[in-house]
Amino acid sequence: MSNNTLEHHSVILPPAMLGMLGGGQLGRFFVIAAQEMGYRVTVLDPDASSPAGKIADVHICAAFDDKDALATLAKSCQVISTEFENVPADSLSFLAETTSVRPGAQSVAIAQHRVSEKNFLKEAGLPVAPYAVIDAAADLPDDDSDIYPAILKVARFGYDGKGQARVKNQQEAQLAYAQFDHEECVLEKMLKLDYEVSVVLARDVHGNVATFPTAENSHLNGILDVSIVPARGSDAINHQAQKLAIMVAEKLDYTGVIGVEFFVCNGELLVNEMAPRPHNSGHYTIDACVTNQFEQQVRVMVGLPLGSSRQHSPAVMVNLLGDIWPTSSEQNLRAEPAWQYALNNPLLKMHLYGKREARPGRKMGHYTVINASRDEAIKQAMQVRAELNISN
Repeated sequence: MSNNTLEHHSVILPPAMLGMLGGGQLGRFFVIAAQEMGYRVTVLDPDASSPAGKIADVHICAAFDDKDALATLAKSCQVISTEFENVPADSLSFLAETTSVRPGAQSVAIAQHRVSEKNFLKEAGLPVAPYAVIDAAADLPDDDSDIYPAILKVARFGYDGKGQARVKNQQEAQLAYAQFDHEECVLEKMLKLDYEVSVVLARDVHGNVATFPTAENSHLNGILDVSIVPARGSDAINHQAQKLAIMVAEKLDYTGVIGVEFFVCNGELLVNEMAPRPHNSGHYTIDACVTNQFEQQVRVMVGLPLGSSRQHSPAVMVNLLGDIWPTSSEQNLRAEPAWQYALNNPLLKMHLYGKREARPGRKMGHYTVINASRDEAIKQAMQVRAELNISN
């Protein structure tokens, strides 16, 4: 079925109430997109000062597994989504008993558990780095295994470099495994990377897909630092990354917006991981694409045709972490970075998330530089990055 022939009864129109599990910056951008389209939004998040909760029409301040709060959300909303993968899949299943949930609990459950994710990708025939599942210390390979050097990753609740340790041999792996309280882990071979890319796409209930251009990503301390779009690699790699991302979504029978991260090793793509939600590397779409990833999330939820994902300008996005906020000597007064360096640039778009406390490694905002020239966008974005004292 084409995007333009959806049945009217399948479309939820404004001013319907939409539900969002999670109140972080991804939820905040979703609220903005939904409200601009005329919808209302209820956010469920335990933080009374959550970025999304502060601007939502309704904020239910409760835990993600609070059955009473979930029942209230389900009763008041016509369709519900989530903004981060660590929302309990059981909560999504509970909501799905009485209302529409997109993406479904099964997709989220696979993506939020590294063992399930790796096994799913491998069984689906997608290229992945060599890995081993670690359920007990005895599962850690001997030193003569070619998996070392490797990265030990906790199966649950790891993101932005958390729950990960680089290990050179079995002894280091055993120490790291003990530090992770012997939780289920994945031991993944460290590979020499050419670079990293990602693809964000939207897939609707009818299987229609809209892919955004492939982004080239660099990380700092395990956290996304800079995204350059379109990626500077070959057209063949960029196109293949989009094809593989579509395969991931189709194999999952996914409904929603998903980000798929890739390693490029010796000119070949390997799927690193997937995020069942809008993705940090897709933030450039807010300023550089006809339809941004958050409007696509709304459109999938309510059954509207997918918007055009065409990029109208080359873009470079830079994350702003709490590390660049100066410590203030005055109590209750937060010092700010030297914003004038960024805001004086007429081609720079600033997005701060409204978080009260700046902490090292915490995503506080991002900026995107758009320019007719990708090289010039890179030059300007990196100049501002240096002026804001973002460490290399």
